[in-house]
Amino acid sequence: MEKWFNVGKIVNTHGIRGEVRVISKTDFPEQRYKVGNTLYLFMPGSNKPIELTVKTHRTHKNFNLLTFEGLENINEVEKFRDGIIKVPESQLIDLDEDEFYYHEIIGCIVATTKGEEIGKVSEILSPGANDVWVVKSKGGKEILIPYIKDVVKKVDIQEKVILIEPMEGLLS
Repeated sequence: MEKWFNVGKIVNTHGIRGEVRVISKTDFPEQRYKVGNTLYLFMPGSNKPIELTVKTHRTHKNFNLLTFEGLENINEVEKFRDGIIKVPESQLIDLDEDEFYYHEIIGCIVATTKGEEIGKVSEILSPGANDVWVVKSKGGKEILIPYIKDVVKKVDIQEKVILIEPMEGLLS
């Protein structure tokens, strides 16, 4: 059975020419939403995906705006609202060393190099120069860990463990 990975969610339409607003959940939007790429739309309550081919892609504010081949106006895409866009595992590409997919990092246990467990990665933020991993501690506190070489010393996605060397003030 094919394994699927979330790329984004259609939250609204944009304009009248069939453009949809997507909140992206993908690590590589420029690659995922490339013109000609095939995406699969899963609507709530349905397990049968709708195959869509990207016709145009642009960013506007915090959204990715997409149009799809053969869908030229708002009436044809309105029904896609709340749909989840996914790609099959076969569309994942090999990454360089020290690059990871979000789904590989989320859920990993984070500990210091001295063996002190910090918590689990609950989400990943991409504010700019580097990603920031949100770690939920056992007490429920959120700790922000920048994904930089000075802090992240080892990532073992097989064991789901990340070792960090916290900078002064990072954990307080």
